[in-house]
Amino acid sequence: MTDPTKLAFAHPQKRAVATAVAGVHDRLSLRDHIVSVEIGAFQAERDMTQRLSFDVVVEVSEPEADVQDDVDLILSYDRITWAIEHELTAERLNLLETLAERIADRILNEPQALRVFVRIQKLDKGNGALGVEIMRVPGQGVAADQQALAPVVAFLSNAALRSGNLPGWIDALRAKGAPVVLCLDTPDHGINTGDVAAQRHIDLLSTEQAAWQMRAMAADFTVAGTRTELDWAMKNGQICLWAPSKMVLDATDTPPSAAVDLAHWFAEQWQARKLYVIGKELPKANTIATQIVTLDQTSL
Repeated sequence: MTDPTKLAFAHPQKRAVATAVAGVHDRLSLRDHIVSVEIGAFQAERDMTQRLSFDVVVEVSEPEADVQDDVDLILSYDRITWAIEHELTAERLNLLETLAERIADRILNEPQALRVFVRIQKLDKGNGALGVEIMRVPGQGVAADQQALAPVVAFLSNAALRSGNLPGWIDALRAKGAPVVLCLDTPDHGINTGDVAAQRHIDLLSTEQAAWQMRAMAADFTVAGTRTELDWAMKNGQICLWAPSKMVLDATDTPPSAAVDLAHWFAEQWQARKLYVIGKELPKANTIATQIVTLDQTSL
């Protein structure tokens, strides 16, 4: 008889064996994989790294053909570490639970994967290891590789927002047949603190205030600040006003400060079909198909 208490605190490998399911051919195991990363919901956990320990067990089905020592015919160990690395670099996360779900989803995209156990522990938080453990099978949760939407992104300068051509530009964007995301300029009347970190937060929040002001005048627009909100709004045909604070502050790279460059950064993140820059130049090197629109231009 299995002791449920001992099993609860056992390594995922032992639980996988104790709760065996049909069709499992092999089990792949990653133990004590330690990575330093910035993660956490509290302000004290920002701008610092802490060690995470990963234990992952993947149960796989029998290969359809003789693998003949060919790594391309199996689910290899590096796919596990790659799934961890990919999710850690995608964006800064607050919760270990979210990270575990995303890693599990990504691993379960592999054709041979039948079941996955993921344990993540914070090693530097208090006296001991604090963590979460999940078990998932295909079909549970959100698949990590859902078909990404490729929106049309438009940056609206402050002058563009005041222009009489604005309604026409919005209509032209709607007619593109793709999801539309609007990125707004930093308002002209912003506060200047002289402190770089404080100014960053103030500028982002003032941009979000401008987005909500625009939303108040257009009932079919929606303000979206998270990837989930943006994805839902685009799939439901709503024009999105991007609220940048969360994505910018949670980014694992260093997004630019200038609002127009930030719009370009956003377009890169979402692999936009095209970026329209209305009423301002794009000073940085461009990697997205971009059209500069002048204020006297009446169509896109």
